[in-house]
Amino acid sequence: MSVSVSGERRGIPLYVMIIGAMVLGAVLGPLFGPHAASLGVLGKLVIQLIKAIATPLLFFAILHAVLTTEIDARAGVRMLGIATLNTVIAIVIGLTLSNVLKPGRELTVVRPSAEAAAVYAGKKVELSRTFASYVPTNLVSPFEENLAISIIGIALVMGFALRRVRAERRSEGRDIAPIEEGLGAMLRALEIALTWVLKLIPLAVFGVVAMTVAEHGFAPLRGLATYVVVGVLGLALHIGIVYHAWLLFVVRLPLARFWRAAREPVLYALGTNSSLATLPVTLRALDALKIPRSASALGACVGTNLNNDGIVLYEGMAVLFVAQAAGLELSISQQAIAAVICMIAAMGVAGVPEAGFVSLALVLNSVGLPIELLPLLLTVDWIIARARSVTNVLSDMLLSILIDHFGKGDAPTTALESPDG
Repeated sequence: MSVSVSGERRGIPLYVMIIGAMVLGAVLGPLFGPHAASLGVLGKLVIQLIKAIATPLLFFAILHAVLTTEIDARAGVRMLGIATLNTVIAIVIGLTLSNVLKPGRELTVVRPSAEAAAVYAGKKVELSRTFASYVPTNLVSPFEENLAISIIGIALVMGFALRRVRAERRSEGRDIAPIEEGLGAMLRALEIALTWVLKLIPLAVFGVVAMTVAEHGFAPLRGLATYVVVGVLGLALHIGIVYHAWLLFVVRLPLARFWRAAREPVLYALGTNSSLATLPVTLRALDALKIPRSASALGACVGTNLNNDGIVLYEGMAVLFVAQAAGLELSISQQAIAAVICMIAAMGVAGVPEAGFVSLALVLNSVGLPIELLPLLLTVDWIIARARSVTNVLSDMLLSILIDHFGKGDAPTTALESPDG
């Protein structure tokens, strides 16, 4: 999901520039011939910049959320349970589709470099070694190595420690407001910096497409088309089966009534590619469904940090896609590890620009899978990103409806309006 900076002047939409870059790269790639190989570096540089900024952003996002979010305990447990159940179903759908359809095998024409292939040849993600690698020997190495799960653990510990400090200070008649404001400012600065980096995506797409077409012709387009189709299919199945089942059999809300209210948020999410930008429209749609603000604020504002079905399903599919394209096989236990990291990492980067793709880069790095194919996947991510945004908006609406359904009579909760993925 992409998030625009508030107050930013509107210009040519990013997806339009990406499409133009793809066309230009496809046309000029054959003309450049062997010289197009150097253009592929542009994609790698953008991925490196995204990882460099996403790592501290992940830390500050979780730290700030833990420190500043206050919710009612019963409503919070209910929200967490529903969001977790939907997220688990989403990751299962994503992994199942990739295991059954094996879309990554369609991209065998594009392999990692010879050096990378030598490193990853026959590589297995070892369970014990993977868990051991999550325990940092110091507070610096996780940031140097972009280990998302370790950074999440450090952020959680520090966040709850700061909450304890705040409670102690308040008992003494003091507070830590300057620290909270500083964390918020740092988080916002990183979000803006990442937004600037993402403006380089069209340039990266041009370079990657030009290099790929020059070296392999148009054969990789088949693999990328399969990647897009499987990703969108998974998201459509999650909406059509899981969300409709909740509405029909649990809430007993007529689907026609739900979709009349959801039509505007869905169209807005498609246009903006942002569930954060869609949030006011989402809340208005929930008002039309007579959902009290106590439930909609909790589900669509606070819960949106946990409620990332679109991102998690996409990541589950994409992780196996990358492994299959690189000729690697992941066991069920290894896929389970990747699934857990997908869910946690999605919570951490929810609301940042292109959250799904940024989170995928962190997940692949954490489970030891090659990231050489990421620049190529970036060329079509703008398509799947819109499907992710729509799924996340509908997920926010559903979560709010379920919180209201299961929690009639609960006291209003204090909500932190944070974006989702």
